[in-house]
Amino acid sequence: MRPRSSTLTEQELEIMKIVWDHEAATVRDVYEILLERRKLESRTVAYTTVMTMMKILEQKEYLRKDESDRAFVYRPAQPKGTVIGAMVREFVNRVFNGSAEPLLVHLVEEHNLSKEDLEEIAKIRGRQ
Repeated sequence: MRPRSSTLTEQELEIMKIVWDHEAATVRDVYEILLERRKLESRTVAYTTVMTMMKILEQKEYLRKDESDRAFVYRPAQPKGTVIGAMVREFVNRVFNGSAEPLLVHLVEEHNLSKEDLEEIAKIRGRQ
């Protein structure tokens, strides 16, 4: 059995982004937002799928829930920056053997970073 990944699946990340953006959300809140977004893409989502995914995120300790009236209100258990940072570190370790330089070279070469983007990166680098 392989170890549990700290990286969120695409669906889990989509749900987490909604909860981070709203700071707290019920399953119904997340379901309605996903339903609206997916209408534009001609995709559907089931309420029970959202509920299951949020329970999984709670088990993985990305969400915590409080009972409010009759619905559970989910809140992020970890800050967005912490989770995204862990995902990036895992990606760099897995794909680039822990070295971020090849990733940066790829981004610069393949994604046509503007002069302004490169200057901003240099400023950030200078602050560290």
